[in-house]
Amino acid sequence: MVVPMWAWIAVIAGLLVVIAVDLWIVDRGEAKEFTMRQAGFWVTFYVALAVAFGIVMWIWGGGQVAGEFFAGYITEYSLSVDNLFIFFIIMSRFAVPREYQHKVLLVGILMALVMRGIFIALGATALERFSWLFYVFGAFLVYTAINIVRGHLKGDDEEFKENALLRWVRRAFPTTPTYVGSKVTVKIDGRRMVTPMLIVMVAIGSTDLLFALDSIPAIFGLTQDPFIVFTANAFALMGLRQLYFLLGGLLERLVYISYGLAFILAFIGVKLVFHALHESGVAWAPEISITVSLAVIAATMVITTVASLLKSRSDKKKAELPQG
Repeated sequence: MVVPMWAWIAVIAGLLVVIAVDLWIVDRGEAKEFTMRQAGFWVTFYVALAVAFGIVMWIWGGGQVAGEFFAGYITEYSLSVDNLFIFFIIMSRFAVPREYQHKVLLVGILMALVMRGIFIALGATALERFSWLFYVFGAFLVYTAINIVRGHLKGDDEEFKENALLRWVRRAFPTTPTYVGSKVTVKIDGRRMVTPMLIVMVAIGSTDLLFALDSIPAIFGLTQDPFIVFTANAFALMGLRQLYFLLGGLLERLVYISYGLAFILAFIGVKLVFHALHESGVAWAPEISITVSLAVIAATMVITTVASLLKSRSDKKKAELPQG
C-alpha cells in the first residue's frame, strides 16, 4: 500500500494531539491516583479510536488492509498484556508512588513509541532487501513461544533485570535518594541531579523496547506495510497505561495467558516461514490469509482469557472449602 507523506504526517500529528489532550486532562493540577473509572473510560476511548481508524483504513484501502491493521493491533495489544506483568514489578521495585505511576507510564511509553518507530523503519527496509529474514523472524518467534511455555511449566516467575541503558543512566547521572514529587531533575546545592522518576521512566521505556524484539517480528508476520505496522503499534501502546490500572489484580488471574500468547507467536512464526517458502516458489507451502490469522488470534485470546477466569474461580472456590 502506497501511503502519501501527508497521511503519515496527519496520523502522527493526530496521535500527538490525542496524547497531549490525555496528558492535559489526566495530569493537570495536583498529582492524584488514577481511578478505575478513569482507566475504564480511557481504555474504551483508545480502543474505540483504534476501531475508528481501522474503519477508515477499510474505506481507504479495502478489507485486506483493514484486516491486517486489526490483526496487528490485536496481536500487539495482546502481547502488551504480558508486558504489564513486568511493569508491575518495575513499579514495585522502584517504589513509585501510585499518584505518579500514570505519568511514569506515559513518558516511558512515549520513549518506546519513538524507539519502536526507528525499529520498524529498519525492519521494513531489511525485509525488503533480504527476504531470507522471514525465515529468521519465523524461527525466532517459534523459539520464543517454546521458551514462554517452558518457563510457565517450570513455574519461573517474571523478573526484571536492569538492562545496559539503565545501568549507564545510573552511572552517568547523580541521582537523588528519594522522589521529589513528579520531577525528573532537581537542583540541590547548585548541582543538577536526576530523581528516581527519570530512572523508572527509562526502565519502562527500554524494557518495552526489549519486548519489541518479539512483537515487531510478530506483526511483520501479518503485514509488511510499515504504515500498518507503525499505527498498530502506536494504538496498542497508547492504551497501555490505562490498561495497566484497569486490569490491576486481574493479571494474576490470567493464568493461561502465557500459553495463548505463545500459541499466537508460534502461529505467526509458522505463517512467516510458509510465506517465505511460498515466495520462493515452493508449491506445497500454503499462504495463510489475513482473515484466518485474525480469526485465530482473536479466538486464542478469548479462549485463554475465559479459561483463565474459570480456573481462577475454581481455585478460589476450592480454597474456600473447609480443610480436613
